[in-house]
Amino acid sequence: MEDSQVAFRLEPGATGFRDRGDPPLPRTDPQPCRAAWFAAARAAGGQVEDFTEREYPQNFHVATISDRDGAHIALFHAYYPLIAFVGDRRYWYTDEFQEPPAWATALTDSGFVVLSTAQLLSPLTEWDTSTLSATERRQIKHWRPKTLGATLFNSWD
Repeated sequence: MEDSQVAFRLEPGATGFRDRGDPPLPRTDPQPCRAAWFAAARAAGGQVEDFTEREYPQNFHVATISDRDGAHIALFHAYYPLIAFVGDRRYWYTDEFQEPPAWATALTDSGFVVLSTAQLLSPLTEWDTSTLSATERRQIKHWRPKTLGATLFNSWD
């Protein structure tokens, strides 16, 4: 892993799955996500086009800001305060991640972790997955995500 990457351990539920007997997953409340997105739009000198709450089986909310540079689409993880930027809306993501715009610092100022392309496209094997549940490990074995981004932002069922 590159020194420039901010490493973190994937916490239980990072995939959006849990064992039946485990406590409920934490939730990223959509309201603070929306508030942070509107603050980011102000920082970008743009406007919020939409904010769509997750729909099963997706484990992320999707939001768009338009500014002078075009449309910027972000994925807000539904269980942890993680954000990824992508080029277009899809049902799921594997390697379509993009570098965050400069104004994404407004999101980190709101308590979110904005992930870089290098982090999102790095092999899952480079990350600490030791705390993931047996259910999550089975899902990873079944779906075979190759990257951190594909693991965190998925539509597995």
